[in-house]
Amino acid sequence: MGSGGAGRRRGRAPRRADVTVRRAAAGDAGRLTRLVRTSGAYEGPYAPMVEGYRVGPDYIEAHRVFVAEDGGTGRILGFYALLLDPPELDLMFVADSAQGLGVGRRLAAHLREEAEIAGVTSVRIVSHPPAEGFYRSIGAEAVGTVRADPPSVMWDRPELLLRIG
Repeated sequence: MGSGGAGRRRGRAPRRADVTVRRAAAGDAGRLTRLVRTSGAYEGPYAPMVEGYRVGPDYIEAHRVFVAEDGGTGRILGFYALLLDPPELDLMFVADSAQGLGVGRRLAAHLREEAEIAGVTSVRIVSHPPAEGFYRSIGAEAVGTVRADPPSVMWDRPELLLRIG
């Protein structure tokens, strides 16, 4: 689905050192769902894609889902989901209030570590169009375009490859 967030900040922003990454638990499902549905990156023409979207406990238990949280408050600042067969970044979102704090880069570094541990040599990313620049900035290379698939996705999306190791 790609990275979320539009650069707006709400509430207390943690310092970079306060951010920790941990495996998501089934009990995080509601907070992850809220993060997806309230992402500023999915406003306007992109809103239908996340309307009604749900990150369920079953999804969290079936996949490698990791959350970045404020170590002081436990507030979830972002998350990602790595699929292994075939290797693909399924979801990555950073809360609007945490944009610009390095949370996305922290998650991307963790993704690389997890992929390497799993023996993966590259990870496919089908990006939300506004997030393409972020993925390129962490080293992903453009490899093509995934065409729109109405009615679920009404726009073309960049396809990238993140090489591991």
